[in-house]
Amino acid sequence: MQLDNFKKALEEFRDKVIKESKSNLQRLGKGGGDLENSIKPGQVKVTDRSLQFEIEMAYYGTFQDKGVQGKSSNSKAPRSPYRFGTGSGRKGGLTQGIDKWVRKKRFQFRDKKTGRFLSYQSTAYLIARSVYQTGIKPSLFFTKPFEKYSKGLPNELEKAFALDMEAFLKFTTKQQLKDYPNG
Repeated sequence: MQLDNFKKALEEFRDKVIKESKSNLQRLGKGGGDLENSIKPGQVKVTDRSLQFEIEMAYYGTFQDKGVQGKSSNSKAPRSPYRFGTGSGRKGGLTQGIDKWVRKKRFQFRDKKTGRFLSYQSTAYLIARSVYQTGIKPSLFFTKPFEKYSKGLPNELEKAFALDMEAFLKFTTKQQLKDYPNG
């Protein structure tokens, strides 16, 4: 039995989540960058025993979505499953990511005494240290649309399955009439 309508309903759900996630990033002032560009639709697989669909996203997207507790404070993300300082992440990964962002945005702090710009490396270090200590506030840019569209998904899948079943029954009935014209 072909489940084309069912698969299409899953693809529409996936695409709505992606579209709203990207618009949430834009609204939060985090759009137009590597994270937004990394959010892409993956495969949708419907078999007799399982349903799968994928949404691709940069590695750090989960941390932006759910937030990260800081090493010395969890006030920004008290319910986040992630925490800086556990030893499970890459050494220097935060600093490297922030250094890349600082250079891309051409962002530099000024020295308070001299008024001169600090190097990109020094600016990145100061930001990374602050983020490491205080954490990252959850943006829920992905979680909110996923939960929003998940609520209506069972009804959509039920309707799609009914359409697929109807098509299957029509096909089966036509096939039987062909095979047994007098029966």
